[in-house]
Amino acid sequence: MGLTLFPGDGDTSSPDVAWSCSGFAAFRRQLARAEGFTLSEMRGFGGERPWSDVSTSLEPLLDRPDDGGGELSPIECAALLPRLEGIVEQWPNEADVPRAHIDAAQQLTVVLRLCVAKDVDLLFL
Repeated sequence: MGLTLFPGDGDTSSPDVAWSCSGFAAFRRQLARAEGFTLSEMRGFGGERPWSDVSTSLEPLLDRPDDGGGELSPIECAALLPRLEGIVEQWPNEADVPRAHIDAAQQLTVVLRLCVAKDVDLLFL
């Protein structure tokens, strides 16, 4: 079982990005590290730290179940896109970031840009 993120534009040829559930969890842990916190410390991920304690535009992507479902609005996509693009630029210079995470983040930025351009939700399936 896995997770696919794709634009809700009804076009099956639109780009998407896919992970196994564990792969998506690992990707989000890496994003949280880039934002200066540990995901496992957060409520909903085994910890007690409330999300109000952290400041990140990536929260809508980070604070969700590993097994998919739901969506992000075009406004949410637009809000998290600049930070994700900054991380994409930074990660290739960091030795502890797996190439798979870099590739996935790059692909996710493509998908998010399309959601914003077409004014459609990002769907999680």
